[in-house]
Amino acid sequence: MEFEREILETDILIVGAGPAGLATAYKIAQLAQSQSLEMPEILLIDKGSYTGAHALSGAVMDPKGIAELIPDFKEKNAPLEAEVSSDAMHYLSENGSSKLPFVPPSLHNTGKYVISLNKFTAWMAEQVEALGVDIYAGLAGYDLIVEDNKVTGVQTVDMGLDKEGNQRSNFEPGSIIQAKVTILCEGVHGSLTRHAFEKIPELLKDVVPQSYLTGVKEVWEVPDGRIQPGEVIHLFGYPQPSNEYGGGWIYGMTDNKVSVGFTVGLNSPNPQNDPHNKFQLYKNHPLVKKILEGGTMLHYGAKTIPDNGYYSIPKLYHNGLMLCGDSAGMLNPLKLKGVHLAIKSGIMAAETAIEAIKADDFSEKTLSNYKTKFDNSWAKTELYESRNFHAGFKGGLFAGMFHAGMQIITGGRGLFDRKVSKLDHEYMLTKKAYQQKFGVEPSKPTLKFDNEYLFDKLTNVYKSGTMHEEEQPSHLQITDFDICNTKCKEEYGNPCQHFCPAHVYEMVEDGIDSKLQLTPSNCVHCKTCDIADPYQVIRWVTPQGGEGPNYTNC
Repeated sequence: MEFEREILETDILIVGAGPAGLATAYKIAQLAQSQSLEMPEILLIDKGSYTGAHALSGAVMDPKGIAELIPDFKEKNAPLEAEVSSDAMHYLSENGSSKLPFVPPSLHNTGKYVISLNKFTAWMAEQVEALGVDIYAGLAGYDLIVEDNKVTGVQTVDMGLDKEGNQRSNFEPGSIIQAKVTILCEGVHGSLTRHAFEKIPELLKDVVPQSYLTGVKEVWEVPDGRIQPGEVIHLFGYPQPSNEYGGGWIYGMTDNKVSVGFTVGLNSPNPQNDPHNKFQLYKNHPLVKKILEGGTMLHYGAKTIPDNGYYSIPKLYHNGLMLCGDSAGMLNPLKLKGVHLAIKSGIMAAETAIEAIKADDFSEKTLSNYKTKFDNSWAKTELYESRNFHAGFKGGLFAGMFHAGMQIITGGRGLFDRKVSKLDHEYMLTKKAYQQKFGVEPSKPTLKFDNEYLFDKLTNVYKSGTMHEEEQPSHLQITDFDICNTKCKEEYGNPCQHFCPAHVYEMVEDGIDSKLQLTPSNCVHCKTCDIADPYQVIRWVTPQGGEGPNYTNC
């Protein structure tokens, strides 16, 4: 149904108020002031209810990016939980662990900081607003507008529709935001970024498909002496099978708080791959349990991570368009760090935007300067040196460790370069194929959730602060429920009920049969379903603005 929509005009539209989007806005305003330019009109929108509401990471931050953007970030009281005080790495078996005698150079964190990303993002927003840039939280982009091979802006989401798409009394149609340049900084697997890839196929020409992890995290308050502020522990092995990619972390924060999490590759062959289940198993390991047991779980979150590195970075620009941060795959898989790269990408996009404003030219010709800046930056050097890290683990953990060692020796190349990969969902095997390959039926360990130490998905969702209005169209659009209820059930056993870390998908009895039931209000916006569904019939779109998780101290 078409509605008459308000048209808003701006010079620069930035979608996403995470580190990349905020860095972009800050640098544009800073450059305009330092060059005595008239401040361009900037519209910075974010789908979260407040700036930082959807910001989630481990996180250990390399200060390289923020130091370049705001050199006096410490004097401006950036919320740094703790400077890293020690590094350790452990290999976990089911009941034991082995501490490595050394930590790989890529995981040396001296001079880096444990942070809460949502608190750090909120602080960055304050710095941006101090330069006169307004941030519109709760305003969600729904569609990327491309006209005559040029991105001209974004349509925002319609508000006040019922589940069938009918107008309610509070209906408000989304607006059309027309911009000279649109900068997408909307995080991992963003819906507008997906539109860009679909409407402008050249953005992915000769690009290796992205690989993703789903990271599941809790923040705990633990008794005195369990962990020191700034203590960093990385763990690998159990409960991940040796032929699958993933690992965990434990970071000491301030005030006896601990960031603990586990990442799981979405290229698993197991149709019952369940990141939440594996995270709870991981918490039950003696090494982890001795830190957490007796404490209190405060917060929960989950998100996907773009982990394939340099060769999966798309074309960064088009007529009227630039891509930044996780939207552009700016994450170092060797270090599993991306905040500094997101900030650097925002700096480079801002410099390019100012050049475009001065030239009054927002074509590819001018915006290609963004790629030139990237190619001459430390960000390109860092990402290129880790270009084959994730691909090296295609043969499993121990093959990956061998390849990682060879890559260190060869400057990132290893024994191959640009190894071809498939989309993550293409690695999932049917139940029959899995049994034929591994000799057992696909399964996952069963756990008894006491909701005091081991938490079920619904309890964890509550701890994420997730809120959605029930009476609205589902933002999880399934194009063919018949596939879910017949073919997928028979061939894969409906993997969505396993890989979703928020209990959105459930098979419920319907007479003598079972059918898929959705509870979109549980969604934490991690995008796992959009990535891992074997039939690709699930499409994540933005719900009404201001909805989803409300992360605190995450």
